[in-house]
Amino acid sequence: MVLPPKTATTRRGELTERQWNQLKPLLPFQKPHTGSPSKDHRTVINGILWVLRTGAPWRDLPERYGCWSTVSGRFYHWRKIGLWQQILELLQQQADEQGKLNWQIHFVDGSVIRAHQHAAGAKRGNNASDAATAIAQVQEREALGYSKGGFSTKIHLRCDGNGLPVTFLLTVGERHEAVVFEQLMEQGTVKRSSSGRPRLRPERVCGDKAYGSGSNRRYLRRRGIDHTLPRKSNERRRGKFDKSLYRQRNQVERCFNRPKQYRRIATRYEKKAENYLTMLTLASIMMWLQF
Repeated sequence: MVLPPKTATTRRGELTERQWNQLKPLLPFQKPHTGSPSKDHRTVINGILWVLRTGAPWRDLPERYGCWSTVSGRFYHWRKIGLWQQILELLQQQADEQGKLNWQIHFVDGSVIRAHQHAAGAKRGNNASDAATAIAQVQEREALGYSKGGFSTKIHLRCDGNGLPVTFLLTVGERHEAVVFEQLMEQGTVKRSSSGRPRLRPERVCGDKAYGSGSNRRYLRRRGIDHTLPRKSNERRRGKFDKSLYRQRNQVERCFNRPKQYRRIATRYEKKAENYLTMLTLASIMMWLQF
């Protein structure tokens, strides 16, 4: 028996019918053109997902997705107007309304991502007094530094109790997790469709020993957030540490592993931090669509 050829919707890594039906209402309306028709949103997004999954350059995009400049142009345009972040927030809002966003406990962690040599070379500013200062400014601005793993970027992530990403940010590879903990907790607001106030704070935060500082604990206490943060060897032990909750921290590790299945995330190729952050946002969107 001869099997029918695969359609565009059945290719590996592309949007399924269920995912497309959930994503389609969140995309801008595509006006009909009187001239040559533009590529529909689904084909373009599938092309972007192909680049995200394979890590290939835009110019190597297969012809079935259309012109590579059209696909990359729409990716960059939607990044510029903030559409990708808006889609992620709307998916989180929908999950929260359905009771699928777990606010009982959130997990925080950081992961170092090796940067490819193509990630270097972003333009320098003109306000530096010397070349060394200019390079340092570019590295800080574009979240590129040198850790034990070499030329790298660090992703700081907060996920919910189900292991789904709530918010994330980028720093240079050598940045310590505790430095950006408060910033990570102050972003990731989930709006409500009703008149209720947007929600930001979980009931409890769990992290490894890197986050176990007195300043982080005081920050959480001021905001009424419980914590499961182990104390370091030079800190005074207070109260009983809940090891059973701490064992659940594998949720954030699993959350990191899923976007790293995309090669464009596992290795950083983008020169600009905002482009790499958008790739990470797109990978997070796919996680929420599959939830």
